[in-house]
Amino acid sequence: MNVHELLRPPQTAHDKTAARADNLREQIKRPTADLAETEDRLAELAATRRVINGVAPPDHATTPAETITATLYQRIATTFNEYPGKACRVRDLHEHLDLPTDEPSINVTRSRPGRLVRQGLL
Repeated sequence: MNVHELLRPPQTAHDKTAARADNLREQIKRPTADLAETEDRLAELAATRRVINGVAPPDHATTPAETITATLYQRIATTFNEYPGKACRVRDLHEHLDLPTDEPSINVTRSRPGRLVRQGLL
């Protein structure tokens, strides 16, 4: 037996193993590239979230003006529902709800019952 015959089986095994390793490296490239791209996107989204959280209040927090307006709409709807069919002037509504009766405040309130009617709440 000569040396070439002795080296042929290990060389064949080496070639098969090298081909398999090359195949596996190719299979790994795509998921690795996808993973890197996904991690970049996650970093972008995290940065976007930090910017938005820095500018806007969190979901559970409402600004005082929003709370007052929502509460005022609820109070108007409750007042109208307590006295169905009764004609009511905006000034009377302001007096009933203990709101200021100056002209600018009354002018702002004039549109609110209309909005509640359009939304089907009155």
